[in-house]
Amino acid sequence: MASSSTPAPAVSLVHTRTDETLTGEAVALDVQPVGLFLRAVGCLIDMLIGVGLLVGGGLLVIAMSVRGSLPDSAIGIAVVTLLVSVMVVVPTAVETLSRGRSLGRLVVGARIVRTDGGAAGFRHAFIRALVGVLELWLTVGAIAAVVGMFTPRAQRLGDLVAGTASERTRTRPLPPPALGIPPGLEAWAALADVSRLPDRLASRMATFVRGADALDAAARARVAADLAEAVRPFVSPLPPADAEMLVRAVSAVRRDREYRALVLENERAAALTEKA
Repeated sequence: MASSSTPAPAVSLVHTRTDETLTGEAVALDVQPVGLFLRAVGCLIDMLIGVGLLVGGGLLVIAMSVRGSLPDSAIGIAVVTLLVSVMVVVPTAVETLSRGRSLGRLVVGARIVRTDGGAAGFRHAFIRALVGVLELWLTVGAIAAVVGMFTPRAQRLGDLVAGTASERTRTRPLPPPALGIPPGLEAWAALADVSRLPDRLASRMATFVRGADALDAAARARVAADLAEAVRPFVSPLPPADAEMLVRAVSAVRRDREYRALVLENERAAALTEKA
């Protein structure tokens, strides 16, 4: 009796970096974690505010005790209440109501989120505040600094317990989209030879193309003429265009061909990996 064997189902492995933020559907989000230095600066600002609240509250307790409005038996309760309020209640309330922010994080441009990129809630803020009593207040941030140095996203102990991380809220704006081949030069671009163009000259051209609109007319024409004069010996055939259009056309051709070469290289590498 012939036996039939059912092939085992293919297993797809998803490789992610330890510093990536994954959603519940295993989709990697393009977020930027805050580094250890900025986290330390934000934490220091928040702790200085907390120290100010402790000093102010302590002076208030002393004044009330001196005036006799606070009995001696209640001084201990008032001190404990003050410590719990400043170290746990206030940080939890601020972080919950501001959706992961605080004054220190506003200064450095950061906020606390879940490790899957979602907004942190009361539970996360409360756990972070509780653990923060040990790692921030009792050890003056020493535990948080040590743990942050050995975690991919500079997470402190409270983040690891609560399942949170710090992400940037201020990121660099994306550059404007690159311009294509100037109209009317598409046929020339298909045949043009720009392979001899030096990398340094190509970089100067790309810089000019990106910032040309910010230059005044005279400076723009002068720079374009200088670049065109330097480019002509390395381009064959020369397009029927003025100096600035020549620079823009050559820069676009060079960029497009380098991009296509990079894509082909990645495809060949992926094919070799699949064969292996």
